[in-house]
Amino acid sequence: MADPAERARLLQDICVPLGLQPHDTQLDQLLGYLDLMQRWNATYNLTAVRDRAGMLTQHLADCLAVVPPVTRHLQQLHQQPSGASDSHTPPLRALRVLDVGSGGGLPGVVLAIMLPALQVTCVDTVGKKAAFVRQVAGALALPGLQAAHSRVEALQAPAFDVITSRAFASLVDFTACTRQHLLPGAAWLAMKGKMPQDEINALPATVQMFHVEQLQVPGLDAERCLVWMRASAGSDT
Repeated sequence: MADPAERARLLQDICVPLGLQPHDTQLDQLLGYLDLMQRWNATYNLTAVRDRAGMLTQHLADCLAVVPPVTRHLQQLHQQPSGASDSHTPPLRALRVLDVGSGGGLPGVVLAIMLPALQVTCVDTVGKKAAFVRQVAGALALPGLQAAHSRVEALQAPAFDVITSRAFASLVDFTACTRQHLLPGAAWLAMKGKMPQDEINALPATVQMFHVEQLQVPGLDAERCLVWMRASAGSDT
């Protein structure tokens, strides 16, 4: 796919309509991630998408689209003093994100690149996928990114500010198997295609769906949404 300058331009064309302004290092990291994914995919079957152009749109662009909503949410968790900075400033504290069923690191790796102040843990039951994410963290110099080869129910880790998933499970199963990892006042974030109304209706009273955000993914002609949830008031986390 194109020469390095053209590849960077294609990536910028995705970022601009999303309101993202990655610096040169982040652009290099995103493109490096794509390179590693394509290389490892030939042997380790990280994704069914085989061509680089498809990976760029269906994976990278799809995950870049969640960066602005995640940024807004994390800034609400860590309110800054009035007048201290603008809306693009990342959280001052190293907030923690858990990416469940992360596979090749989607969206965890993209979040770690675009929001380097975060501590991101990608967990997957497939060892080779966790190994890939560790390789990405080392090769792209992402100290805030780590991978765990584990069932999420058995994961030993401090609790998280946001728990996210992409094509992982139903909302009921996602929230049930990760509840013990959620900090009080934290949120679940599920990346979905069409609005999963049946899944929302099936949520127990202990889980509150508080927002569904429709996404426009540049270059992708498909429905995408984010389902935000939290533990209901008075329920145990």
